[in-house]
Amino acid sequence: MDSLRGKLLLAGPVLKDPNFDRTVVLITEHTEEGAMGLVLNRPSEAALDEAVPDLAWVADGDDPVFVGGPVAPTGVIVLAEWTDPAQAVVLVEDDLGFVPGDAEDTDALAAAISRARVYAGHAGWGPGQLEAELAEEAWIVEAPLREELFSAEPETLWSAVLRRMGREFALLSTMPPDPSLN
Repeated sequence: MDSLRGKLLLAGPVLKDPNFDRTVVLITEHTEEGAMGLVLNRPSEAALDEAVPDLAWVADGDDPVFVGGPVAPTGVIVLAEWTDPAQAVVLVEDDLGFVPGDAEDTDALAAAISRARVYAGHAGWGPGQLEAELAEEAWIVEAPLREELFSAEPETLWSAVLRRMGREFALLSTMPPDPSLN
């Protein structure tokens, strides 16, 4: 099994789970025991400084908290790009990883982060589950561009990545949410 850690999963047209309709998921862990990821394109209505005031130091307080997925929806995860990756609790890539949840010296952590995004919940798959979904072509796998992980326009991320991939994927990006209404 090749790990998809650090890759994007884009919801394909055969994926019917409404939790993942037109989502872009960053896979943050993928082993034989399962997989974990964060939905990158579902900003919530809640601002960071209102929803999680203790984390207002990590990003702009007006930034939305993102819905990272349906698993543990009240759990908070902070994905950050690090200038000092040694400060990360877990790394996904060389300079991309998670902010420790029990940070005491937030000033030192803030200095070690170049940008961050806060998520409520995450996506998760049990052993073999993601592989089965991939075999069904429920997901399209693509390497991310770093800017896509912190997109300023998350609502259009699914279409933007598909267009970047070209050819039949660009065509898929233009498909209406419900083709029967076309």
